[in-house]
Formats: sequence, structure tokens, C-alpha cells
Amino acid sequence: MISVQALRVEFGPRVLFNDLSFSVQPRERIAFAGHNGAGKSTLMKCIAGIIPPSGGLISAPKGTKIGYLPQEGIHVKGRTLWKETESAFGEVMALKEKVDRLSDELIKLDPRSSPYGELLEEIGELELKLYANDPSLMKPKIESVLKGLGFMEKDFKRDCSEFSGGWQMRIAMAKLFLQQPDILLLDEPTNHLDIETQIWVEQYLVNYPGAILLISHDRALLDTLCTRTIAFAHGRAEEYAGNFSYFERESVLRKEIQLKQYTAQAREIAESQRFIDRFRASANKATLVQSRIKLLAKVVRIPKPEQDDAVMNFKFPPPPNSGHTVAKIENVSKAYGPLQIFNGFDFEINKGEKFAIVGPNGAGKSTFCRLVTKLEEADAGNVELGHNVAPSFFSQNHADELDPDLTILETVQAVASRDAMPQVRNILGCFLFTGDDVFKKIGVLSGGERSRVALTCMLLKPANFLILDEPTNHLDMQSQGVLQRALLNYPGSVMIVSHNRNFLDELVTKTLEFRPGEEPRLFHGNIAYYLDKKAEEKSAGSAPTRKPPATTADAEVKKEAPKQQSTPGVNRKEQRKLEAQAREAKTKILAPLEKELETLETKIAEQEAAQATLTTALSSESVSGSPEKLRQTTNAVEKITKALEIAYTRWTELTDEIEAVRAKYNL
Repeated sequence: MISVQALRVEFGPRVLFNDLSFSVQPRERIAFAGHNGAGKSTLMKCIAGIIPPSGGLISAPKGTKIGYLPQEGIHVKGRTLWKETESAFGEVMALKEKVDRLSDELIKLDPRSSPYGELLEEIGELELKLYANDPSLMKPKIESVLKGLGFMEKDFKRDCSEFSGGWQMRIAMAKLFLQQPDILLLDEPTNHLDIETQIWVEQYLVNYPGAILLISHDRALLDTLCTRTIAFAHGRAEEYAGNFSYFERESVLRKEIQLKQYTAQAREIAESQRFIDRFRASANKATLVQSRIKLLAKVVRIPKPEQDDAVMNFKFPPPPNSGHTVAKIENVSKAYGPLQIFNGFDFEINKGEKFAIVGPNGAGKSTFCRLVTKLEEADAGNVELGHNVAPSFFSQNHADELDPDLTILETVQAVASRDAMPQVRNILGCFLFTGDDVFKKIGVLSGGERSRVALTCMLLKPANFLILDEPTNHLDMQSQGVLQRALLNYPGSVMIVSHNRNFLDELVTKTLEFRPGEEPRLFHGNIAYYLDKKAEEKSAGSAPTRKPPATTADAEVKKEAPKQQSTPGVNRKEQRKLEAQAREAKTKILAPLEKELETLETKIAEQEAAQATLTTALSSESVSGSPEKLRQTTNAVEKITKALEIAYTRWTELTDEIEAVRAKYNL
């Protein structure tokens, strides 16, 4: 569908890539991988025809439709959401108008004339095209895509100018999906999407009929969707026949092999050179020396493997000790005009907890963060931080508050404590500011770069309660890994608003879901657990048993009414604690044991089948008649029998452990 031949792109003395060649076949899904600035977006813009390459050729068959979704910069106004997305079917509407116009002309012609026959044939061809793009399906298609991307029916008549930048990107995505170009070019398509919408987009792209070229820092999307990866680094591009995880494994293997080949060749070259130097002046060896010189000149030198960018790590400054209760939210209400965010909301955050906050945009996630940090006051109720709690908050607008006249280094040094000062250059490197980059003024940085500076400033402050609102939006995979590892080792409490599934999954043990018009809901597990529970509810065919937010009157009744006890002798708070412990045990202890047992049982079945096959082979003439084969087969039987004994022992241990956990937590 697309052929890229000997492509070269350079900006001044910097070469992004040179002699790049690859082709895109129908329905292929290709990921562009590499650190920020490696040339991924530039290549995509070249393919989209937005910028010309410095050299080489990009070709596609005539009539190939290419659709491009940039990272940002799309702003539509002056038409409603429905009219804007309906314009995706512009060609179909034009076809329909042309058929109507030609039909009116046909009535005026003599049916026996040749113009009548020619016009009738043209109308027939146009109607065949219309049949393939049935206009009657436009409305349900538009509704399906818009709702899948998170728009509600009441949004359809709103002017596009009323939507924020993130929603503008969703509008552009909706148009692209409805146009169904032959090749989709997507640059960070999930940046502004909540988790549920991400999953919808993921499934839509899996079933998309055309080819897809994708840039993303969402590992889950890359691994699910892509079957080829083109990696950019140090001015070169390499192809890998697999998804992102395959690329990571294979790139390490390739470098190891290349290093071995380079080392072996270097040793051979050095030996030849020593021979030449030693016997250059010897008349007896002159022929041999000249032969070696000629051979050495013909050797195709294996390049030395380029070193990976250094993976730096950092540790948070030691946090001050705090009390057990980090924050307590009691009967909190908050509204913006007629929009009710919370009403009678109760929640408690305890020391050492790490939990995710998820939900669609506008559901109250950022508002909750501002209430907890007291940057915003509740309309009613009480928010209290615990004893000696020192919060540190990274919000989405902190980048706008930086002094544009200071350099990056000056900005970060101004907030770093004395103990953290030696870490400043290290942590800046972790977030892609290396070398002379640290001397750039804040005023010349892009929005993403300013966001990374603000995140760096926040992380260097000693705190025992971190509140992070979309911290990974402008981080590449490597920087995400650095931040994730630091948070895993952080002993304080962490609250993260994010839609990055892979980043959250290893980190959090609880998930708090916000949805418009509903009471926030706590899931005692990570994002995978949360998604599994949501999928179970959906497959059960019933909505989750969720109460709408309480009214003010309801909140007063709830406050005054005595709390019921579900279990005699155990108060409700204690019972909730026991239930939470049971759920946490099921997620953290029982689930891994059950998974290991399932894997072990499969392995045992395979080993038993292999043992039976080998035992049968022992009595066959081909084996029993050959001493060597008999010895090999006997050894194999003994080896697999020992392996089975070990597996049986572990199976007994696992079943005992599972029974003990179930009994302890009443599961």
C-alpha cells in the first residue's frame, strides 16, 4: 500500500534517519518506537505529506487514502459536533447529490437516444458506489463512534468550540474512524482518553479494515495491536517482526550478538595487523604480508554496537514520618453551578496506600485532588490531613506557573532541598533533559517539556503524600519506567490520576472510580482487577449496583441514623475492614497461587504424556535393538520421572496453601 525507499530526513547538521526503506501491506499494524525526538512523528508527517523528506521516495497506489491524527493542534469551531463528524461522509453525500441531479436530467432526455443510455450507465455506476457506502447507515455509525469515544447524546448539538483540547482530538479521531482511510497514521491517540475509552479504541483498531501506523507510549495498546515495530535510535531505524515487548527482547539479543561478532572480528583484525607489523620488513614474509594486507582491506567492518542511553534512576527524598490517617474526607459536597460533583462523600486515605483514580474526563478526579490538598474548598463537609502529613501535588496546570525567565536548572535547583541538590542533574536526565538542555529558558520550552520540569520540581520536595494528576502524559517509555520504579520504592502514600494501564498496574493496590452523577466507587485491587470486575458486570448484563449521589437531606439522615451491623458483635467499620482484607488477600495471595497451580497442572499433564510416550518407545524394536538409543531413552525417562516427582510435591504444597488461605479469609 505504501513504499518508503531510501528516505532521508535531516534538520541542519542533525540526521534523524538515513536510507530508510520499508513497505506497508494491507491491514498491517506497525509501531514506531524510540525515545522522544528520535524522528517518529517526523516520519509520520512525511508519510502524511505534511513535510517533505530531504531525500528518498514515498509512493502509494493511485487512490490510496491516508488519514493522519497528530498529537495536538486541532481546533474546530463554527459547527456542531454532529455536523463536523457527519462531514466525514462528504464523498457519499456528494455522490447522492450527483445521482439526484443526473436523475433529474435523465427525465428530460429521449429514452431512445444515445445520451440517455450513457447517462443511465453513469447513474448505475454511481448507485453501485452508493450501495457500498449506504447513506442510511451514516446516522447509526456516527452515533456508535461518538458514544464509543465518550460523547453523550446531549453533546451532539454543541458547537465544537465548546470542547477542550482533549475532546477536540476525540472529534478528529471520530472523523478519521468514520472516513475509514486505507492507512491510519495515529500519533499518541490515547493521550487524552480515559481507560474505558482506551479499551473501546483498542478494540476498534483491532478490527479496523485498513493498515495502521502507530506512535504511542501505551504499552498495552502497542502489544495488543501491533505485529511489526520500527525502532528509531542514533539516526538509524531497525525493523522487528513483532510487537513492542518483542522489540525490547529482540533488540537486547541483537546487540549481544553484534557485540560478540564485533569483538571476534576486532580480535582477528588485531592479529592480522600484528603479523603485518612484525614481518613488514622481512623479505622472506613479503608475499604473506601483502596477502594479509589485501585481505584486511577487503574485510567489511562490523560496526561497534551503539550504547543504549544510560538508564538513570532516582530515589525520593526521605519523607517525614506521619500518622496512620493521611487524609479524611467526611460528608463532602462540591458543585459547579448546576453540576454536582460530590454530595455527602466519605473517604479515608491511610499511610502507605497507593491507589489509582480513574474515570471519564469531567467526573471529578482533578477536583478530588484539589479538595484533598485544600487547594479548593468543599461546599460542605470536612477535609482533614492527618498528623505531620506533608503533601506534594503535581497538577496538570503546574507547568503554566513556572517562571519563563529562569533556566530549567535554575528552576529545579530553586525547589530542591540541600540533601536533594546532588540529585538535580540526575533526575533531570531521567526526564529527558541532558547536557546543555538544562540551560534552556522555561519560556522557550514546549508544553510537554514544561510539564516534565514541573514534575521534576515536585518530585524533589520532601513529602510523605504524593498526589499526581496525569504524570505520564509527556513521558516516554524509559522515563515512565524511571518514575514507576521510584514510586514502587517510595514508602509514603500515593494517589495517582492516570489512564496509563501498564504504569498503574504494578504500582497500585486500590482503584477509586469516578463517574458523572454517581457515587465514587472503590475497588480493592489494581487496574487489571478493576477492569476484570467491570467486564464481569458488563457480561452479567446488569449495571453495577451503584447508588446515585445522596441529596443533602439524605446526607443528614445518613449522619443521624445509627449504623447497622451486618454481623453480630462486629461493627460496620470493622466488618468493612475484614471484607477489604479478604478482597486484598484474594488479589495478592490467592490469585497468584491459583495461577501457579493452573500452570503447574498443565505442565504435569504435558510431562505425563511425554513419560507415557517414552515408556512405550522403550519396548519398540527400533529403541531396544540399539544400545545407544536405549541408553538415551532410559535417561530421558529417568529425567522426566524426577521432574514429575518435584511437580507432584509442589502441587501438594500449592493445594494446601490455597486451602489455608481460603480458610483464613473465609473465601
